[in-house]
Amino acid sequence: MTGHRPRTPEAERSRRWFMNKALLAGGVAAMATMTGCSSGSDSTSATASSSAAPNGMPSGGPGGGGGGGGMGPGASEVKYADFKGLTTDGTIVDDLYSVHSTDVSTDKVVKAAQAFLDGLTTAERKASVFDVDDDEWLKWSNVDGYERQGARMGDLTEKQRNLGYALLGAALSADGLTQSRNIMKLNGYLGEYSGGGKETLTEGAYFFTFMGTPSTSQPWGFQYEGHHLAINYFVLGDQVVMTPTFMGSEPTSATYNGEKITLFRTETKAGLTLLRSLTAAQRKKVVSTETKAGDNFKAGAGQDNAQIAYQGLAAKGWTEAQRNNLLDLVRVYVGNLDDGHAEVKMTEVEDHLDETYFYWIGETDDDSAFYYRVHSPVVLIEYDAQSPIAYETQNRNPSQHHIHTIIRTPNGGDYGVDLLKLHLAHDH
Repeated sequence: MTGHRPRTPEAERSRRWFMNKALLAGGVAAMATMTGCSSGSDSTSATASSSAAPNGMPSGGPGGGGGGGGMGPGASEVKYADFKGLTTDGTIVDDLYSVHSTDVSTDKVVKAAQAFLDGLTTAERKASVFDVDDDEWLKWSNVDGYERQGARMGDLTEKQRNLGYALLGAALSADGLTQSRNIMKLNGYLGEYSGGGKETLTEGAYFFTFMGTPSTSQPWGFQYEGHHLAINYFVLGDQVVMTPTFMGSEPTSATYNGEKITLFRTETKAGLTLLRSLTAAQRKKVVSTETKAGDNFKAGAGQDNAQIAYQGLAAKGWTEAQRNNLLDLVRVYVGNLDDGHAEVKMTEVEDHLDETYFYWIGETDDDSAFYYRVHSPVVLIEYDAQSPIAYETQNRNPSQHHIHTIIRTPNGGDYGVDLLKLHLAHDH
């Protein structure tokens, strides 16, 4: 344990103040309209809503969808000690995970994390390091104005920031790093486009926190988060869990500082490719009759103990080509993790492929706004083309201009919780 100071009552009040302010500013009905919340949900978590940014411009939360997206921990107040993880019915499937060697070294990410921490000032480091089982793990949000802890990239020196990017480069694949940086850049674009959120709608409004001490043998991890980006990265020996990882953007394509950036084309295409490879009979079971809402997200921030039933069609009995398309879709999301550990995760996914469900809401044209979910005992992926919050709001219909995605490890795997429990039970 690090002996980090407990969160102060002032900080807790600050987070709750932000959420209360959002509700008071517009009222529950206005918030529901703003986020496109629907009344029905297969999640039993508490209803959550989006918020208004301090400057009055709406801030998009990681989803509403009848309570599935959430603003963050203030919506449900799940504590680390009470963490169960995503389940289908409230019952955890046992014996899915184990402490073992993957033969994929974590030395590079350990060294990069230690170098970043060594580059911080004493005050910055004290504000950024927590115990390995701290509630801070669960306290992430997609909302841009959410009160965050840790080292803010925009407040660091160029040398410190470069050490931070080096850490991300060690933890992520090349594609994952590029996607993360482009999300940050389009957040800066949105601030310029909207003329508001000068402190939050910038490239610099992203924060590092660390849980535990970087080590090749003892459990530790880090969190990197801000608007439309939240990476939770847990390490135990040579095992890595990088979930929940939330990635989104509004807009998803724009020119920023002379650079043309387009996001989520691969995620969009891979979903359509899988759907179109199914037979007509299979599609009837996969595609819901439900009309696409402005927000269909279920497993966003604050939904760590959500119950989400399987929907759609399982891959058992699919053709080899269809199963390969499903694996290709999962690999798009898992592939944001460094290459070696991504392959370890894909093996885990393949072991449960027969139990992997594919579900779809919305139209199926190349430019349609749609939602899809991939769900098995060991992985949950959501893709949601949502209604605009701050970009091209003259049309409130959902579109590919505003996309949210997430990948999670159900049944207690998120944040490496299950691995930490096993480690403490057997190694200590």
